[in-house]
Amino acid sequence: MASVVKAAGASEKVMAGAAKTVMITGVSRGLGRALAMEMARRGHSVVGCARSQETLDCILNELSGGPSHHFVTALDVRSNTNVEEVAKLLMEKKRVPDIIVNNAGAINKNNKIWEVPAEEFDTVMDTNVKGTANVMRHFLPLMIEREEGIIVNLSSGWGRSAAADVAPYCASKWAIEGLSRSVAKEVPPGIAIVALSPGVVNTDMLASCFGCTAAMYQTPEAWAPKAAKMILSLTSADNGASLSVQ
Repeated sequence: MASVVKAAGASEKVMAGAAKTVMITGVSRGLGRALAMEMARRGHSVVGCARSQETLDCILNELSGGPSHHFVTALDVRSNTNVEEVAKLLMEKKRVPDIIVNNAGAINKNNKIWEVPAEEFDTVMDTNVKGTANVMRHFLPLMIEREEGIIVNLSSGWGRSAAADVAPYCASKWAIEGLSRSVAKEVPPGIAIVALSPGVVNTDMLASCFGCTAAMYQTPEAWAPKAAKMILSLTSADNGASLSVQ
């Protein structure tokens, strides 16, 4: 069962406009964790989703003051039923997100496609593509009922190009681009579906591809302020866009 843990939020006031409720999947590490912390620092209420309760408890301990933060546990985006439970729970708590960032992701170990185990391929597709679809399936109706909402689907530079040894990951991010553009044509006015490439950031996933050279690139903490500013500036006019964090 999904559960909600409440904690005090950011000590700073909202930097621009009214406070938003921002749901971010995959907040246990990397981009998701850094973005959640940055959104909280800016005074926004964070709905952080991850599978690890221990990691979520650590994040909660880092937050103080400001609006309430609801870290939703026991959420595996690959499970349609699990996502449905969380959507119902947040609706009951009147915490329907203003913005959702579908960040949870997986990558295959560097390998030729014929050497990637079927189970590993499935994990990448189930997390990156089905997970994103599951979240949109259950949260878009809530946003549509409210007549507003932004969904940001994390893409990649490899969702717009290609690279050897990461074919499953590339395929999943190309799918995110197509899925986002297609769903953008289905939603009514007031809603925006955006595919967002984060750029090259030194995360565990990058290190799995680049090895020690991943350290040459920006950290998630350096990336997060730029990403947060961009995401918070999105409006319904951005529906269908494929953007990149600069």
